[in-house]
Amino acid sequence: MGCAPPRAALRARMTVICKIISAEDWAAARRSGRIPPAPIDVKDGYIHLSTEEQVLETARLHFAGRDDLVAVAFEAEDFGRDLKWEASRGGALFPHLYADLPATKATGARRLRQADGFYAFGEPVL
Repeated sequence: MGCAPPRAALRARMTVICKIISAEDWAAARRSGRIPPAPIDVKDGYIHLSTEEQVLETARLHFAGRDDLVAVAFEAEDFGRDLKWEASRGGALFPHLYADLPATKATGARRLRQADGFYAFGEPVL
């Protein structure tokens, strides 16, 4: 089970993409309606996202040791031309959003649990 809720897996041709943020930032985003860009997002000029298949490795490589993480799920198709698929780690294509990331478009969120240096999807976060 990934960062999207199980019902989302039943939808045809939906590509799940995820943003890794702290549980505190997710709570604030739900109140404000907007997920603020991370410092690296501001530096690079786009919002860094991962596919559902990439998100656990992204957490391991870029958030090691953090125990407060949430993977927030979105439907890639909701972002139209603002979402670009660009080569990154090892030439793999990653979703990069050249626009604001509205929390209101999230389809779900799950805690990321770390054990032995690796991450796994945990319980849903409301």
